[in-house]
Amino acid sequence: MQAYFPQASRLIYGCMGLGGGWNNHAISQQDIADTRAIIEKVLELDINVFDHADIYTFGKAETVFGEVLKSAPHLKDKMIIQSKCAIRFEDEIGPKRYDFSADYIKRSVEGILSRLHIEQLDILLLHRPDPLMELDEVAGALQQLHQQGKIKHIGVSNMHGHQIAYLQSGLAMPIIANQLEMSLGFRDWIEDGITTNSVGNRTLGYTPGTLEHCMQKDIQLQAWGSLAKGKYTGAATANDTDLATANLVSKLAAEYQTTPEAIVLGWLMRHPAKIAPVLGTTNLSRIEASQQAMNVQLTREHWYALFETARGQEVP
Repeated sequence: MQAYFPQASRLIYGCMGLGGGWNNHAISQQDIADTRAIIEKVLELDINVFDHADIYTFGKAETVFGEVLKSAPHLKDKMIIQSKCAIRFEDEIGPKRYDFSADYIKRSVEGILSRLHIEQLDILLLHRPDPLMELDEVAGALQQLHQQGKIKHIGVSNMHGHQIAYLQSGLAMPIIANQLEMSLGFRDWIEDGITTNSVGNRTLGYTPGTLEHCMQKDIQLQAWGSLAKGKYTGAATANDTDLATANLVSKLAAEYQTTPEAIVLGWLMRHPAKIAPVLGTTNLSRIEASQQAMNVQLTREHWYALFETARGQEVP
């Protein structure tokens, strides 16, 4: 993504927690004030990429963000804004589903732009792959949105390399990002590469070659769940392996004179794929602690020590 947005920060702020929660309550003035405080802190920390989705807190995350931009439009000039669409919750006409139909994608983008009070999305990501996708239909919708100036670039989320390649085959514009779950606690994307030709590889929830496809095609890997729900940085640990990993993270944080969050995120960022972690917390102090990852460069030995401890056994 650096080729298209050279000013983009390596960390991304995920807006899923904005808007007052996953409920039907109207946003309040306090929600708007809290969101502005978060935005200003994030920008102050030189994090300028903001990640949305039309479903986050049932649309309230975008709405409250848009209220801040409406009252302080100068903030928009400092941002790269992306949002996602295509997940539909259960409603009167059907169950929870994914929808890549042209009409739904176009209506979703209109709604996103309206809630955010902006005229163009820097990146539109398709949130989860739709098994009923018609390539020509989705490609036509995306091309039309691009020509109308409503989206600048496109990306995907939760797609493997083969799906991305198929979607790209119908598009004139490049896919520039893929957002996946990746963390020290969710390592299948690494395990795939080191357990090839073994029985253990068969149980992985990761499609082989996705990492390499994205690296080869210059598709930025954005990591959701990047802090592994805090289990290595202060949250309750589930087992001895997690506890040992949390202890090692704490030890390395002292050695590198940084925060535990920076070590966990630094582990992701040490990978040659130039992974961009998405921060989902609304806690200002935790955002600040996470930002220190931009100044951490783990040694190869420390990277492998974290990997081995988190997986609970040495590499094959």
